[in-house]
Amino acid sequence: MHAAFSITPPTAVTLDASHAAWAVLDDPSEWSAFGHALDADAATGRWESQVVVEGMHCAACAFTVEAALRQVPGVLRADVNAASRRARVVWSAAVVRPAGWFAASASAGYRLVPAGDLQARARRTREGRVALWRWLVAGFCMMQVMMYAYPAYIAQPGDMSPDAAQLLRWASWVLTLPVLLFSCGPFFRSAARDLRQRRVGMDLPVALGMAITFAVSTAGTFDPAGPLGREVYFDSLTMFVFFLLTGRWLEMRLRDRTAGALEALMNRLPDSVERLGVGGRFERVAVRRLATGDVVRVLPGEAFPADGVVTLGDTAADEALLTGESRPVPRPCGARVLAGSHNIAATVQVRIESVGADTRFAQIVALMESASLGKPRLAQLADRVARPFLVGVLAAAALAAALWWQAGPGQALMVAVAVLIVTCPCALSLATPAAMLASAGALARGGVMVRDLQALEALAAVDTVVFDKTGTLTRDTPRLDRVYSRRGTLPGDAVELAAALGLQSLHPAARALVQAWADPHRLPPPWTTTGVVEHAGQGLEGTVRRSSADTAPRRLRLGSAAFCGVPSLDVDTAQVHLCDAHGWVASFVLAEDLREDAAAAVAALVGQGIDVRLLSGDRGAAASEVAGRAGITHARGDCTPEAKLHALQQLQTAGRRVAMVGDGLNDGPVLACAHASFAFGQAVPLAQARADFIVLGGRLGAIPDAIAQARRTLAIVRENLWWAAGYNALCVPLALAGWLPAWLAGLGMAGSSLVVVLNAARLARPPVIKAAA
Repeated sequence: MHAAFSITPPTAVTLDASHAAWAVLDDPSEWSAFGHALDADAATGRWESQVVVEGMHCAACAFTVEAALRQVPGVLRADVNAASRRARVVWSAAVVRPAGWFAASASAGYRLVPAGDLQARARRTREGRVALWRWLVAGFCMMQVMMYAYPAYIAQPGDMSPDAAQLLRWASWVLTLPVLLFSCGPFFRSAARDLRQRRVGMDLPVALGMAITFAVSTAGTFDPAGPLGREVYFDSLTMFVFFLLTGRWLEMRLRDRTAGALEALMNRLPDSVERLGVGGRFERVAVRRLATGDVVRVLPGEAFPADGVVTLGDTAADEALLTGESRPVPRPCGARVLAGSHNIAATVQVRIESVGADTRFAQIVALMESASLGKPRLAQLADRVARPFLVGVLAAAALAAALWWQAGPGQALMVAVAVLIVTCPCALSLATPAAMLASAGALARGGVMVRDLQALEALAAVDTVVFDKTGTLTRDTPRLDRVYSRRGTLPGDAVELAAALGLQSLHPAARALVQAWADPHRLPPPWTTTGVVEHAGQGLEGTVRRSSADTAPRRLRLGSAAFCGVPSLDVDTAQVHLCDAHGWVASFVLAEDLREDAAAAVAALVGQGIDVRLLSGDRGAAASEVAGRAGITHARGDCTPEAKLHALQQLQTAGRRVAMVGDGLNDGPVLACAHASFAFGQAVPLAQARADFIVLGGRLGAIPDAIAQARRTLAIVRENLWWAAGYNALCVPLALAGWLPAWLAGLGMAGSSLVVVLNAARLARPPVIKAAA
């Protein structure tokens, strides 16, 4: 059961007013604030938008929102997650505008808010305050009603006159009215919306139970001598309303704490920033108005609004949620800063290089939004069961009333109420998404982005981890150690040519050559490159021409010895070769430094019972040397991408559950084939990384941590499902037998959902990893 409070069903007037407000979102310049274009033609192409759904609290609500959105012409896809209360809508700008599908959702009773709306948090705060007031009113009235009901429980025949008993009933009725009209408001509004939409939601049985209890008790109060006058149940009604609101409020707080990493990250961007304007004066503008090339001034304590380069001043930045680096990172003049990181030392000026969806911040947010909207297999199964189960609840309540009718209408109706309340499948619908979202939030705080929640289930079953070498077990960028060049070519000229071609690649070896040129020169090589083609796992080729002189173009190849058609060097470390139309030009020996925590991470994986292997495209001797230092016993070098894929498929054929750890680009086929995959390395563009998990920082220990977290997640999901099933299996017979009063049914319903959320909240704590002895 989710802590959301339904808004008042929109009338025609309010719908018209809201539609006028939503018309602002039909401006194409606003679309990028809560989505991104999927096609080159943004004006008429497809868009993917992220929105928050208000008034939603169960799987049945999510089904309704999806159905309402999918019926709108031009909406191509709609995915709604009840646990995160977020929706992803894919729509065609040539057919529909956002106001159209915003209105469709509002007509179904659920208001949409753009995911980047600055007022969303304030609106949730107001909802939380109203929820607290509902809870306080229910609690105060419950105590007073219990005080008036107590004499009836202990009085012996003749101790209390009929008039006194009737007066206490009237007092209880008056005190129950605020509970019914104010505290129960969300339940009744949600049930009324369900009935108008001709569907069965999770609040319908609860609201029906409340209405029946109040009606039976009111009839007994107004007509004490009538068929329902033997007993009133105002104390049970106020008590189970109080318990339900307690559960919902605590659940809301817990969910916001355990699955709030996405919102915490999205709120890191400032609303506005000081931009250098005409005349050299700074003026404050909205962040979305920034463009590439603008110069902004960022004060200490403010977040950087976009990716850029520091042009004036030296500072330090907090990049914990973006790179996984927990300590402040020095950012002197000339250094690159990331959108969403915080300036914590001094005022600096920054020249903007990337804005909007092109920033690393936006890519991370897109990953987390995608994960928050995912529906794992177990969650989909629970959602499919929830709606038929609700119909079964109504049928069971009717059956209970029929079976108990001979004992008296009042008692029969109260047994039916107990069945209605205790069997609500809120805990069942929460069991999987609550745990998955809590786990994804915890991993995000540790620098691991989850692209697909279903991958957590696959990762939990992994028994083999296969590492790539360069940029994964070793540092992101090797260092140039030695250069061999042909006669007539200076080593520095060879590095210049290799760097000019290497600028077009993200491979660690290419970046090493670029870095070797950039360190002493601080400028890119004076060559223009054209026709560059990268061959995965082999190298790249292209044509270079000196920019400052009218020289003949040169066709170059940079890569492995086999790719360049030259003999390899007799060294055990990584090597890269350069050749042109005349043959060999140069060979570069690279030194690879093992990451500091590589050996500890491998030991932790072995301690988890996982077989660790290394597959590398580098020479076998170099691969074995790095594997030995890391503590890996199974290593294989000289692997082409096809050979890596074949080796992984052999492991899978043997019954192994394999996780692949690579760089996210060159290992694409292997990452796609593995049961679970990690893209490792900060230089990988997140939008291109084809992996289930993205490791933002340089910490290899994130791999065993993620596996341990996935195993804990699956264990807690199973515990939640068993709890939800066991709770219903135990309480339904008790309710049917008449042994479960309505107040205790309400306590059980609220408690079951709370237990599920509390159990999921345990995933926010970091797992304990044991290294091998």
